[in-house]
Amino acid sequence: MRLKFPLIVLTFLSFAANAQNKMKKVEELIDKADPGWTLVEDWIKTAQNKVEILPADAAKAKEALYKTQVTTRSSMGAVVFNTGGLLIDDGWIRILGSGNSKFDRTLPDWNKGKTFTEFGETPPYLLIADDAIGGFYLLNGGGLGTDIGKVYYFSPDNLEYEPLDVTYSEFLGFCFNNDLDKFYEGNRWDGWREEVSKLKGDEVFNFYPFLWTAEGSDINKNSRKIIPVQEQYGLNIDLRKQLGFEK
Repeated sequence: MRLKFPLIVLTFLSFAANAQNKMKKVEELIDKADPGWTLVEDWIKTAQNKVEILPADAAKAKEALYKTQVTTRSSMGAVVFNTGGLLIDDGWIRILGSGNSKFDRTLPDWNKGKTFTEFGETPPYLLIADDAIGGFYLLNGGGLGTDIGKVYYFSPDNLEYEPLDVTYSEFLGFCFNNDLDKFYEGNRWDGWREEVSKLKGDEVFNFYPFLWTAEGSDINKNSRKIIPVQEQYGLNIDLRKQLGFEK
C-alpha cells in the first residue's frame, strides 16, 4: 500500500525523550499556553474524510496522558488528553486516545505488555492506531529502523512493517484527508461500510483464507468473522514468527 498526500507541519513528538527520564507529573505534561489540540481540531474541521471525536473522561484522560508521558503540546498528547479516540471513515481506522465506551482501549494500556513492560520505559515502537481488517499503525521508537518518529503500517495483506515516511502529525493528516479507498484498494469488500460502522473499537474482522495468501487475495470471496483486536494482533505476530519474519 502506498501513501500519497501533502505533508502537514507537525508538533514535536517527545514520547521517547520523556520516557528516558523520570516520569513527569501530569500537570507538567498539560501545556495550557500552546495546546496542540487547537491545531488538531482545525485539521478535523477541514477533513475530507469522516472523523468522529469520541468524548474523553477527564480523570481517564489525565491518567492516560501520565502513562504515555507526552505533552499536550504535541499532537499525540492532544489526542490522548482531549479524546477517547478518533474514528475515521465510519470506524475503519481507530486512533487511540484515552478510551471511551465505544472504543474501550487507551493508548498506554493497549501498548503495555506489547511494546513495553512498565510505564515510563522507552518503547521500540508504539501502537497508535489500527483498522477494521486487522492492520496496525506503529510509531517507530527505534525498533523498526533509524527513522525514529515515523509511522509504519503492519499490513494484514503481507504481514510486513511498511514504512509510510510520515510523522504522527502527518499520519493524522493521512487519516483526515487521504484517499482511503485508494490506500486500501483490494481490501474493502462490497458493503463494508455498513458492517464496519457496527464494529466495536476493540473488534476487527478476521478473514479466511488469510489476506496475505494467494487464495485470500479476493476479499469479496473470503469468509469473515468478528474477533477481539487483541486476538488478531497476537495472531499476526505469531504468523510473522512462523513465516520466518522474526529473528
